Amino acid sequence: MIPRLFFSVIFLVLSASFPISSGSEEKEKTLAMIKPDGLLGNYTERIKEVIVDYGFSILREITAQLDQDSASSFYAEHSSRSFFPSLINYMTSGPVLVMVLEKENAIADWRSLIGPTDACKAKITHPNSIRAMCGQDSEKNCVHGSDSLLSAQREISFFFEDVSSGETNTTHDEL
Repeated sequence: MIPRLFFSVIFLVLSASFPISSGSEEKEKTLAMIKPDGLLGNYTERIKEVIVDYGFSILREITAQLDQDSASSFYAEHSSRSFFPSLINYMTSGPVLVMVLEKENAIADWRSLIGPTDACKAKITHPNSIRAMCGQDSEKNCVHGSDSLLSAQREISFFFEDVSSGETNTTHDEL
């Protein structure tokens, strides 16, 4: 009786110390965008390779040409900032590739992978980041990433109405 109790206690202690994962951790979705300088600079395939290498799944993607209205709507939270007109001109200067990425901790992991907003700073402080690889400065920084769960949901629904349904088709429609 004592050995059985002893092994039961040991099992409980070890179970608490080393939880067994069921593999059912909830995956998170985030929006990733390769901006005009990334597409025109031929960085698309390299960026997608990095995304997959870091364990993300690309659930959906579209190539879109933003117009003034759609870019202004997407970046509305920055409308009162001095850089807004320049941002809109930049984002409408060429096509963008918009992707829905998924993995555990996707938002924070994608933000970490892309590096600081200022690509010049990224080249020094985060030399292995995507912005260090292909960004030019704080505006032409090659990629966009949602900064919170709420932003990710809003930004994904801006481009993809049916992502919450779990559909995983890859499309290449114009916006």
